[in-house]
Amino acid sequence: MSVVEFHPPERFILGTVGPPGERTFFLQASDGDRRVQVSLEKLHAQVLAERIGELLDQVAGLEATIRAAADAADNAPLDTPISEDFRVSALALSWDEEDHVVIIEAHDQDPDEVEEGAHVNTLRASLSPAQARAFARRCETVVRAGRPSCPFCGGALDPEGHICPRANGYKR
Repeated sequence: MSVVEFHPPERFILGTVGPPGERTFFLQASDGDRRVQVSLEKLHAQVLAERIGELLDQVAGLEATIRAAADAADNAPLDTPISEDFRVSALALSWDEEDHVVIIEAHDQDPDEVEEGAHVNTLRASLSPAQARAFARRCETVVRAGRPSCPFCGGALDPEGHICPRANGYKR
């Protein structure tokens, strides 16, 4: 298993490349001269943001307030050049009580389903509660920045519309 650990990273951000509807989502972690970039699904980013919020609400208290997150926010774009080190297939989230940090792990394979001797790539980042809340808020913003939803079926609208199942297949 290959593990690249950032404790803590200088930057840990989510961003996208490409136009809405064709975006590729990237997690980028960096410190000093090291940078790891992994691609993931939009749903991974959305669920990760939700779970981080729930975790922080349970364990972090005042350290993870919206105000603290605003001070820790990183709104700069992804660093370039952007290249995929691996594609995420499993994420893990935990709270380290001793260090008082949120630990996010991104794996290219589910560690519980890997055959013995197989190689698993892992990106691990330890974030303060304020950094984690700021990261989750950025994830929510990036996910929402995609294509607008159809008011009838909730599906994504392309610029030329879409065939809506709620409208008996008529294009909206």
